[in-house]
Amino acid sequence: MKHLVLLFSSLFTFLCSAQKTLGSVERLDPEINYLIEPGEKLEILAEGFNWSEGPVWAPELNGVLFTDVPENKMYLWTENNGLSIYLDPSGYTAIEPNEKKSGANGLIIDPEGNLLIAQHGDRRIAMIKKPLINPGEFITIISRYKGKRFNSPNDLIRSKDGDLYFTDPPYGLKGDKDPLKEINENGVYKLDSNGVLTQVYAGLNRPNGLAFSPDESVLYVANSDSKRNLWMSFSVVKGELKNGKVFFDATHIKEKGLADGLKVHSKGYVFATGPGGVLIFTPEGKHLGTIKTEVSSANCTFNADESALYITSDNYLTRIKLKN
Repeated sequence: MKHLVLLFSSLFTFLCSAQKTLGSVERLDPEINYLIEPGEKLEILAEGFNWSEGPVWAPELNGVLFTDVPENKMYLWTENNGLSIYLDPSGYTAIEPNEKKSGANGLIIDPEGNLLIAQHGDRRIAMIKKPLINPGEFITIISRYKGKRFNSPNDLIRSKDGDLYFTDPPYGLKGDKDPLKEINENGVYKLDSNGVLTQVYAGLNRPNGLAFSPDESVLYVANSDSKRNLWMSFSVVKGELKNGKVFFDATHIKEKGLADGLKVHSKGYVFATGPGGVLIFTPEGKHLGTIKTEVSSANCTFNADESALYITSDNYLTRIKLKN
């Protein structure tokens, strides 16, 4: 009897401490097995958010920074300490009129270790200078195009030569007819290393996530529209976008989620949040499979050695192990 009590006690302890998981991995092509080992699970690391977004691996903090856009907060998750609030507010500080008061969205760490933030509410790209262990004040990088306030910068990426590309849909406003909207186009922009701002593309009605191929010869841009749910690819020629074409059209996939944030693996594979979860593509646009997240997913990021992918999905922060 004593042995049975010990056995059930041990089993109860194991079940209580077991990692909660979510979803599954849909494998459409065996090539996906080179990236995700069969049997890997999607771990739930934190939950309870309104809409989690913009994850980025922060080497200085040895963890993931991400945002909760409607709640105007930024969080830090680390293996040792779990979840903590990193910034409150994160993207709306009332420096510009904005009734929605949305927080930050996309995040990147620049080569110097500073945090760059696409701020929905304040309608700007802002920076927090390192050290990130003690975050200081927001510094405006850019907030206007030809004297007009941006709609609501959404996501951003920095090239190796220092050019900053970002998207500017109206999600932080009340849509295209919001009287606060000053720029007609929902554009893709480039702020070059000399501080010159250019609208490099205006052909998408809801430009969203963006990422470079490993050699930065290709820029991928998502369009988050249920009627035009797709990713474009562009050749990057001396900082200009050329030869725009549809990389993958997901309009036909009738599952939760729109083409949103994306990251590109060092081997060239594209991990893109969209209908169903995180879709995985070859550089040629072949769909290898999907990390099924059960809820709509917003963005994803790799850790430093690409041994894990962190995903922000609706009210969750999750992680799946990768082969490297």
